Amino acid sequence: MPVNKRSKYRGSRTCGGGTHKNRRGAGNRGGRGRAGHRDHRFTHYLLLDEVHNGKHGFVNKTGNDVNAISVGLLDQMSGKLLAEGKAARDGDVIAIDAAQIGIDKILGSGKVTQKMKITARSFSEQAKAKIEAMGGQALTI
Repeated sequence: MPVNKRSKYRGSRTCGGGTHKNRRGAGNRGGRGRAGHRDHRFTHYLLLDEVHNGKHGFVNKTGNDVNAISVGLLDQMSGKLLAEGKAARDGDVIAIDAAQIGIDKILGSGKVTQKMKITARSFSEQAKAKIEAMGGQALTI
């Protein structure tokens, strides 16, 4: 009568592992390292508010980050900019230098309710049309 497993399987070809192919390769043990173990990511990644599982979203491959603002939002902010001294009033025209407030481009969404003279690096065509329709100026640096 066998005393332990070593002597129990002595002389058998596969030692109770089924066919000779069954204990071959890393697939038999479920892969190498953390491969395929998706449930383990929740233990420490979610504590840091990071989930490192695949890639998501689009990537800007040009490398230039453009700070943009809509002309409607700029119109709403004009009173605050005047109070902070980041914009000036010339009669009925509000003069805003977009570079002074960290803006590169002016986009066209929103309504323009006042005459504005805006200086920026670039404008969308819709923004330029709205500013000029109100009697203002869109000046490119």
